[in-house]
Amino acid sequence: MSERKYTKQHEWISVEGDVGTIGISEHAQDQLGDVVFVELPAVGKKLEANAEMAVVESNKAASDVYAPVSGEVVEVNPQLEDRPELINESAEDKGWLVKLRLSDTSTDSLMSAADYQNFIKNES
Repeated sequence: MSERKYTKQHEWISVEGDVGTIGISEHAQDQLGDVVFVELPAVGKKLEANAEMAVVESNKAASDVYAPVSGEVVEVNPQLEDRPELINESAEDKGWLVKLRLSDTSTDSLMSAADYQNFIKNES
């Protein structure tokens, strides 16, 4: 599996071949509080980088989630329909949101884990 990359909007992506698994960061779920509902895109939907991809609702707020890259949705996390709290329990593992078949497999414009940690330190 490739190195996980991050966006300034607190999404992460891990690319294997031409498929990227995407979710929100531990930091983002921590800021949101208890996740109570997730609205995911339909399989087959084409997404552009930085376009709205999903909505995560918590007991504090609803937040848009943006696609870090362009591609077509090939899978959504089926467990989130009944257990949206998986995002709180495991945001960067079992709480993934979607898998995209990437139009371009380059993630060079995204932050490494170390860069992301520096980014959130400086953000607060």
